[in-house]
Amino acid sequence: MIKTDILIIGSGAAGMTSAIELSKEFDITLISKNTLVDSSTWYAQGGIAAVIDEKDSTEDHLRDTLIAGDGLCNVEAVRECVSKGKEAIDWLSDIGTSFTRDKSSNNYHLTQEGGHSKRRVVHSEDATGKEVSSSLAEIVRSISNIKVLENHICVDLVTAKGRCVGAYVLDINTNEVKTFSSGSTIIATGGASKIYLYTSNPDGSSGDGIGLAWRAGCKVENLEFNQFHPTCLYHPEAKSFLLSEALRGEGAFLINNENERFMEKYDSRLELAPRDIVARSIDKEMKISGADNVFLDISHRNGNEIRKEFPNIYDQCKKFGFDLTSEPIPVVPAAHYTCGGVKVDLNSQTNVLGLYAVGEVSSTGLHGANRMASNSLLECVVFAKKASTHILENFQTCEITIPEWDISKVTETQEGVIIRHNWDEIRRLMWDYVGIVRSNNLLKNADVAMKNISQEVDEFYSKYFISSDLIELRNISLVATLTIKSALKRKESRGLHYSLDYPNLLKTAKPTILDPKKINL
Repeated sequence: MIKTDILIIGSGAAGMTSAIELSKEFDITLISKNTLVDSSTWYAQGGIAAVIDEKDSTEDHLRDTLIAGDGLCNVEAVRECVSKGKEAIDWLSDIGTSFTRDKSSNNYHLTQEGGHSKRRVVHSEDATGKEVSSSLAEIVRSISNIKVLENHICVDLVTAKGRCVGAYVLDINTNEVKTFSSGSTIIATGGASKIYLYTSNPDGSSGDGIGLAWRAGCKVENLEFNQFHPTCLYHPEAKSFLLSEALRGEGAFLINNENERFMEKYDSRLELAPRDIVARSIDKEMKISGADNVFLDISHRNGNEIRKEFPNIYDQCKKFGFDLTSEPIPVVPAAHYTCGGVKVDLNSQTNVLGLYAVGEVSSTGLHGANRMASNSLLECVVFAKKASTHILENFQTCEITIPEWDISKVTETQEGVIIRHNWDEIRRLMWDYVGIVRSNNLLKNADVAMKNISQEVDEFYSKYFISSDLIELRNISLVATLTIKSALKRKESRGLHYSLDYPNLLKTAKPTILDPKKINL
């Protein structure tokens, strides 16, 4: 058994910020499923929303977030987050994050994205996440009492007397399961968009943290709200490369296959409407025409300016044969962000003592029924600091001896094809049955199908030696099931959940909460 003061599972902005803050007092073990910087944070393009400009205000940011969240935001959580926007930006800047500056004033250069009434998105060109990840990683690697374990994936958390006391962790390189005891544990594993066939997320976004938390006894909240980013590059080899919302903030517009702008038919805010509205509008246009995609056009802007403002997006488009400066670019919606997650309080604490969830894996109430663009990295930093402060004030040393991982009842599998088949089947099922537009019939059919798949996955897991692929499949299976159950419980259309059977809003907005103590999956 390996003892550590704090165990952090996940190495995106939330995990690394937590590690830096807590290393002032504790020994930290930071687990990354891949390399330290290989997380959803790395792939974030747009930026971080914060009230910087004197023409902007916290109340404006609050109001915009509440509108985007369609009645389901926790006002207290929103206020807590947006009020600390500049503080978060300054902290990142102080540790070495290089944000794009305005040449004339040297102030932070601000862009505008969907749902925002003001220009308030701080960015590092069009690769903000990469810059944030790099600067955080440099600090993490420089701190001697932060032990980084790359290529490690958490199998399960360990609880005793209602408290999280550690975890079993698989070393992917050696296939050894290590036993960790910890005083406090933070889940910072990101979202679950890999439950869908098409996604802008990296391969690691398999819902691991939600699965871990549920099996440990944590409640989950609002998992029916899956955000589909409206504009991902449509190309067979692009793996849904994201075309940042900042493009629309700088004047890009959407056109259909008839070369017609269409957003005016759906929302007065046009291309700067919140993501749920834009994604549904694109989905409808594609269904009307039978086309596989629509187009994003910014070719009317000065080409030199576009190449300068969006160098990475420009280069990627050129790689696949498209010139952002001279032609419309084919785009489709793709699963992008998990707006619900593990239910936590304002200190990011779950209902299991000693266990915290930070970042996309959590449900703080900030996003409600639809995340507003560029609030995610802000949430990572703000609530990582909140969790760290709470741990510093309430830390308890773990004195429990955890049994070592038992492999006596499992054998080596010769049927790896089952993992690949079930993985593909789940993701196709979720895309076709639990996508942008839903119905009772589709959801009920998905529920039945997932029950059969989950039984097969659980049986496979109980018989054979585990692998990272099997661990991810187990988590994807569970999170897909929880997502369907959540969607079936919502009898209305709100935010990212649009139902053909319940097209209207209920008068009272209520979160969907699932409790493992009350639900038998």
